[in-house]
Amino acid sequence: MKVKISADSTCDLPKELIDTYDIGILPLYIVRDGDSLRDGEEITTPEVFAYAEQTGKLCGTAAVTMLDYVSAWTEWKKEYDAIVHVSLSSELSASYNNACIAAEEVGNVWVVDSRNLSTGSGHLVLDAAIMAKNGEEAPEIAAELLRLIPKLDVSFILDTLDNLRRGGRCTALQALGANLLSLKPCIEVHEGSMRVAKKYRGKTDHVFIQYVMDRLKNRDDIDLRRVFITDSGIPDEVRQTIEDAVLACQPFEKVYHNLSGCTISSHCG
Repeated sequence: MKVKISADSTCDLPKELIDTYDIGILPLYIVRDGDSLRDGEEITTPEVFAYAEQTGKLCGTAAVTMLDYVSAWTEWKKEYDAIVHVSLSSELSASYNNACIAAEEVGNVWVVDSRNLSTGSGHLVLDAAIMAKNGEEAPEIAAELLRLIPKLDVSFILDTLDNLRRGGRCTALQALGANLLSLKPCIEVHEGSMRVAKKYRGKTDHVFIQYVMDRLKNRDDIDLRRVFITDSGIPDEVRQTIEDAVLACQPFEKVYHNLSGCTISSHCG
């Protein structure tokens, strides 16, 4: 069985991996001034931030449509026997439900709810692509992804609460208080949704290092094949500092740096 792996654009995988494994990416939509633009194709992450800076407003987002799924999968099935699709968490988007409806119409499509976002989903997509390349069949790939989902450890640091404030996810007072106190919350993905974990305080660079140590140091339950360091726009020297801190805690075989896509960046900042 020849299996195609596809995913929502919110998996935020580096282009090199998408190209290497021929992963099909279905873009969510970024809504800017009434125009619906395909995430990563018709609008970029820097453009999302530039719009917010210039207007004081956030771009909206919209799910992948059922028609988008049907159109892409129907075309890919001319070459592949089956498709395994990894979706953005059903708790965060209607994309999963749309994908399930489309899968019934197309047939031989296995839709996996990643219960995650960004490169949390990306880990699953990459594992699926490796399994498909090794000749495993679609039902086995989907079953293995479901086994792996509870093992994902995904979190991120917010440098500012401005985007959450603009999006109505925190009050202006909460954002002001956090900024005045230099608070930088760690957001964890838990059971498909996001929740606040530890709240850090201080300069961003120092917070990043402490965060890395808290998440990785002295742990013996980590798959060391790879780690993703995903950001929405930081200087290269900061990326290198973070990588050094990560590798000082755990000897990962491969470290991937990548930029978060428009959907994730618009919501989280």
